[in-house]
Amino acid sequence: MPYTNESNHKKLREFIRAMPSRPGVYLFKDKNGRIIYVGKAKDLKKRVSSYFSKVKFENNKLRILVGQIVQVDHIVVETETDALLLENNLIKEYQPRYNVLLKDDKSYPYICIKREPFPRVFSTRNPVRDGSSYFGPYTSINTVRTILELIRQLYPLRNCNYNLIRENIEAGKFKVCLEYHLGNCKGPCEGLQAADEYDENIKQIKTILKGNVHGVQAFLRKRMEEQARNFDFEEAQYTKEKLEHLEKYQSKSTIVNPSISNLDVISFIDHPKFAVSNFIRVVNGAVIQSQTMEIKKVLSEDKAYLLSKVIAEIRNREVNSSREIVVPFMPEVEIPGTKFTVPIKGDKKRLLELSTRNARYYFKEKEQQRSARVFTKSADRVLEKVKLDLRLRIAPKHIECFDNSNIQGTNPVSACVVFRDGKPIRGEYRHYNVKSVEGPDDYASMKEVVFRRYRRLLEEKSAVPQLVVVDGGKAQLGAAMDALEALGLASEISVIAIAKRLEEIYFPGDPVPLYLDKKSETLRLIQHLRNEAHRFSLMFHRQKRSSGFTKSVLENVPGLGIKTIEKLYKHFRTFDAIKKASPEELTAVIGKSNAEILSGYFSASEDNK
Repeated sequence: MPYTNESNHKKLREFIRAMPSRPGVYLFKDKNGRIIYVGKAKDLKKRVSSYFSKVKFENNKLRILVGQIVQVDHIVVETETDALLLENNLIKEYQPRYNVLLKDDKSYPYICIKREPFPRVFSTRNPVRDGSSYFGPYTSINTVRTILELIRQLYPLRNCNYNLIRENIEAGKFKVCLEYHLGNCKGPCEGLQAADEYDENIKQIKTILKGNVHGVQAFLRKRMEEQARNFDFEEAQYTKEKLEHLEKYQSKSTIVNPSISNLDVISFIDHPKFAVSNFIRVVNGAVIQSQTMEIKKVLSEDKAYLLSKVIAEIRNREVNSSREIVVPFMPEVEIPGTKFTVPIKGDKKRLLELSTRNARYYFKEKEQQRSARVFTKSADRVLEKVKLDLRLRIAPKHIECFDNSNIQGTNPVSACVVFRDGKPIRGEYRHYNVKSVEGPDDYASMKEVVFRRYRRLLEEKSAVPQLVVVDGGKAQLGAAMDALEALGLASEISVIAIAKRLEEIYFPGDPVPLYLDKKSETLRLIQHLRNEAHRFSLMFHRQKRSSGFTKSVLENVPGLGIKTIEKLYKHFRTFDAIKKASPEELTAVIGKSNAEILSGYFSASEDNK
């Protein structure tokens, strides 16, 4: 059986509610602190919360994984691309049990400018520390190919592997190849291109690879427009695809960067009562570890002293220690053989900013968790007040409210909204199409949807609410009670009805309503439930009524098929736009004969009004 801990999962849900809606990587840990799964997310909060809001799982493996999670860590990064790269690093480093390991040990491509006379520019997946310049990594080889192709179009470069030192060129050891005759190379192998001119091109290429691609984008847009004006649409489309690749291009990532040596990065945020510090480890140019800690102050200690304590704590925990530590300011400690760096710019500065960003998010999460605890205490107090005012057995932590919606008996629908701890849980809201009722019958509609709702919960063995609120008066209340009695739940669930006119509260078997103070917290909560149910029900009813109207009108046109109707909506979007379209516009979309059929139908409809 998998390890499960429902009380711990409840704490995790509170923690997840405070997570940032930012790109990043999340790490699931088991009861022994082992990382069992690493994932990336465009929105950390949304992605991680999805694991803990599932009623049913897609497969058994996922169910077992969630059952083993007792801790969730996360690392916030700048972009989704950085999250993808960091995820790859961490999977390789920790090899979590539930991750699918890449069989080919996938590494991402770089663009290399080789350290040599007349440097070559090419792609590689294996950066080597030989003094060459590497740009990337890139998450798409198509992006790399597009960039290299653009560079070769803009700058004539050699692609041979000759050793073009001055002695070899002057000795005439090499001859120009086909690339020279095609205009792709200026022949430095025979001394036909000066080294200064070639190096100037390389300097401009490095500028582009560092992210300054605006000039290249402008050049491509101008070319695409010229191709389109000359009706060379295939080439224009090809140029457009290059532009799209270039727009997705991210020149540099500090998450994986071979120019960065092995080092530790420690950020520090100071506050009056405590401090927050984040630690990042970089090994072989890749971020492989991140953790954040909180340091409580006792005697208003100096931040340099506290940073020294953090460094000592990390050094005690970690077996392998780097010889360089990047810090925001110098600490009050010296470690033999270790260099402290306070970066001003460059890759190390960006890594420090990444660490600081994670420390800030940790602080924000703690503040949100504290606020959530205060809210929970406030919610508990309000629910205790509800219990007293409505004469309930227990405080209703789980409340559900029903509302019916129909206009002149058309498209009857109902809605059920769910509140837990006084807060709406929108992911649990439900719409209902009323199936067994003809015409405007609120009593029968309420009975049907309440019966269907709680029969489903019983079948799924899910918890039922402590309190049910129905929008309406005695009739609706009686319908809800009839449904619950049929299910054997009348004694388990408390039910009330709220009438809109005077906001009176009705109880089963009591003809005299309860009038609560207009400023009462109990009444405000019930009104919130009723208004939310009404809004949700009305929204569904409008959608249904609108779609039903347009469908019935166009499908009633003799000779007009479903495919033709789809074409009309795809082009004109709305029924009103279709009706206002000229015969010529209709002909262009659905052909002359269909346009004549539709125009004749609309004309006949106007004549019959």
